[in-house]
Amino acid sequence: MEKKEYQKSITEINHKGDKATQEELFSVLKLVAPGTNLRAALDGALKGGKGGLMVVENESTSSLFDGGFWLNTKFSPQKMIELSKMDGAIILSKDMKKINYANVLLTPSSKIPTHETGTRHKAAERAARQAGTLAIAISERRNEITLYYKNIRYLLMPTSELLRRANENIQLLDKQRELYDKQVEKLDKIELRGSSNLKQAITLLQKGRIILKLAEDLNKSLIELGREGTLLRMRMKEITLGVEKETDLVMKDYTALDLKKSKFFLQELSYDSVLEEENIASILGYEGMITTQQLGGWRLLSRTSLEDQEISILIRELQTLSTVLNISPEKATELFGEEKGKSFKDELVKIKS
Repeated sequence: MEKKEYQKSITEINHKGDKATQEELFSVLKLVAPGTNLRAALDGALKGGKGGLMVVENESTSSLFDGGFWLNTKFSPQKMIELSKMDGAIILSKDMKKINYANVLLTPSSKIPTHETGTRHKAAERAARQAGTLAIAISERRNEITLYYKNIRYLLMPTSELLRRANENIQLLDKQRELYDKQVEKLDKIELRGSSNLKQAITLLQKGRIILKLAEDLNKSLIELGREGTLLRMRMKEITLGVEKETDLVMKDYTALDLKKSKFFLQELSYDSVLEEENIASILGYEGMITTQQLGGWRLLSRTSLEDQEISILIRELQTLSTVLNISPEKATELFGEEKGKSFKDELVKIKS
């Protein structure tokens, strides 16, 4: 039996506030992803060589509408494509399951600033800003579909172009993961000798953060692709698996500040700023590239079966990774019991081998 596609609802999008959040943008992009009824309607109207204007109703939109005629008919791509041939706007219900009105004149306040030049796009942007709703303008001349939601203007790219860019980004992400894994191996060798190396830790943090930033950017394209991006989404998750956890543990070992604070500042850095070693050192609480801080070893010890609380006890008792790596069987038994102590010693041997 063929699966029926239901139009997603916009009712979950928060209409409060003047600026849209990233989560709200993602919610909007899901509504127009390839495979949805709305995207089929938009693409169909664009291919038909006619412009179009569409607005989703909410509690603030009634004052923006003038004229038109009432339809109250179930939404379908075919109906919307035909109605887009009229000059006025198409008004969808709040849940986007019905076409409520067609050929409506939009009358948002002309005092609302806009960077658009065309009449249709000006009306769409002002309506979106004034009512905090979704408005979509289709330009036959520029062959473009533009989304407006609150303060956001977002140009929809063709599916083929999105797929091309997403594939390029996946390849870049894959290459960055290779470089990242090599830096992990280098830091492993240094720390297993009982030494700390701030410069190498910073290099690893740089590589890890670049991967996570690339994944964040790619995720927007994958959300916009909808079902078309399923395989690429799975590949992205495979590539980035464990990177965030490993990066957090490096910060936990090397930061002289609070972990949450260091992580927050790292996430705020741009691509260019991440590449500056001094910026990362500052985020970790250092003025230069030298640290006298003893290495606790959270990153390596997290590869064992010990719980976080047990690792914390171990580091508090023995203070340095060097001492932990050479823990005696008696001390391990004292801390964790005979069975778990022996298992922990065996795990350390495997990590060091």
